[in-house]
Amino acid sequence: MRLVLLAPVLALVLTAVPAAAIPADPEQGERIAQRWCAPCHLASPDQKQASADVPPFVTLARSKTDQQLAAFLTDPHPRMPNLNLSREEIADIVAFIRSLAPTDAH
Repeated sequence: MRLVLLAPVLALVLTAVPAAAIPADPEQGERIAQRWCAPCHLASPDQKQASADVPPFVTLARSKTDQQLAAFLTDPHPRMPNLNLSREEIADIVAFIRSLAPTDAH
C-alpha cells in the first residue's frame, strides 16, 4: 500500500530532474538522427545525399548553441515531422550534433 502511495511522488521527482542532469549519449543521438533526420539533413560526415535546402548537421554544430538546438528540437518548424522527442533523446541528438563541430587547431 505504501509503495502505491509513493509512486506518484516518485514520478514527480523523476520528471523534475533538469535535462542538464541527464547524461547525453552522442551514439544514441546518432542512431536517432540516422532514423529521423538523415532523410533531409546531412547528419553525418559519411552521408552523401540530403535535401539541398536544409542545413547539414556540421553547419548546425558550428552556428547554434546547445540551448538553441534543444529549443528547436522541442518545437520544430512545420516542415519537420512532429517527433515528440523526450528530453533524453533531445540531449542525445544535441550531443551528437555537437560532436560534429570541428575542434580548434590552436
